[in-house]
Amino acid sequence: MATGYLEILRARHALRLLTGTLVGRLPNATAAIALVLFVRAEGGTYSLAGALAAVYGVANAVGQPMLGRLVDLYGQPRVQFPAAVLSALAMTVFAFSGTDPLPVAYAAVAASGLFTPPLEGGLRALWPSVLRREEQVHTAYAMDAVAQEIMFTVGPLLVTVCVSVWDERAALLVLSLLGVLGALSVVVSPPSRAWRSAPREAHWLGALRSPGLLALLAAFLFVGIALGSITVASVSYADGHGGDAVYGWLMAGLGLGALAGGTVYGARRWAGVPERRLRVLVALLAVCYLPLMLMPGAVAMVLLSVVSGVFLAPCIACAFIIVDRHAPAGTVTEAFSWLVTTFTVGASVGTGLAGPVVQAGGTLWGFALPGAAGAVSLLVLLATGRVLAAPARGAVVAASSENDPNRAAEPRFSSGDRA
Repeated sequence: MATGYLEILRARHALRLLTGTLVGRLPNATAAIALVLFVRAEGGTYSLAGALAAVYGVANAVGQPMLGRLVDLYGQPRVQFPAAVLSALAMTVFAFSGTDPLPVAYAAVAASGLFTPPLEGGLRALWPSVLRREEQVHTAYAMDAVAQEIMFTVGPLLVTVCVSVWDERAALLVLSLLGVLGALSVVVSPPSRAWRSAPREAHWLGALRSPGLLALLAAFLFVGIALGSITVASVSYADGHGGDAVYGWLMAGLGLGALAGGTVYGARRWAGVPERRLRVLVALLAVCYLPLMLMPGAVAMVLLSVVSGVFLAPCIACAFIIVDRHAPAGTVTEAFSWLVTTFTVGASVGTGLAGPVVQAGGTLWGFALPGAAGAVSLLVLLATGRVLAAPARGAVVAASSENDPNRAAEPRFSSGDRA
């Protein structure tokens, strides 16, 4: 299992790109907890902290595909690094101005979220140029999904360390600086500087003109809803079974399951088209959410949370391959960014839905919501199977590129019957 991952990490520039991307994404991964801690330290309410975190999340969801399109048009260095600097400067303004005046706080947080660079989509666009074999790229997608679980585990711990050693303002500043350094490490690398998007047909919809991509995004909206609703249901469960410590273990179990599942998934080569495999993975994901409704004791519940997370990272890794297959030529970064945005929006919707559900029907119905959302995601994939079965590889591209005067083709693989 380790051999395939080590082979990727030994490839020239691979470790640097992966590490730089993860470090560059730390401000985004830790924004919610860092904002809440800072606002509370400033004497603000939890309502204000939640509102600012929501503003950041909405702005980030808007900015990712927008900046992704600009990356496809103008290249990574000309977009990623300036965006990282602007995002960090906006968060620095918020760190020093605090929550008073409120309009400045909201504007600064919104700007920071809006200009967060699409490093996640950018890395996936770079993998084919760094890893020359198709199966390596697919393994890299799985490794990328696993690395996200590590980042979302380490990130909050880093915030806690910064607050313990310095204070909440320093946490915001340190994370912003790390974000800039991570983005800089990526954009000065040879693969990032050399990467060019394929010639593209000018269209106002960009990547969203692909029916297959739209079908995938619709399905992953409900995967996001499932994940978001688990967090709220877990809080409700923990309130009656040990409090915050149990909640932490439940979230850690979910991450551990995703980490294990993604590691095993990426360690082998899978036969068959990824669209069919994604339907199986989403079905298994939905089924593994159902045992959470049993709500046993804390130890058993943590074990069930591990099981519930096993198929999450494989679903995400498989979706990466499908995005690459269905993205219209010249829109690969934007397409990956739309997946990130859709998943984020879904998680927010799931959080919002689970609250009233738990309030009205109790914790049991809160844990029923992830399984129901997973089932709807599967139904979407089944209903759009014919659309997903036709990758957008044969799309006609305008003869002249609007963003690549040298007509340099972006390196991609045509994922035939192997993935």
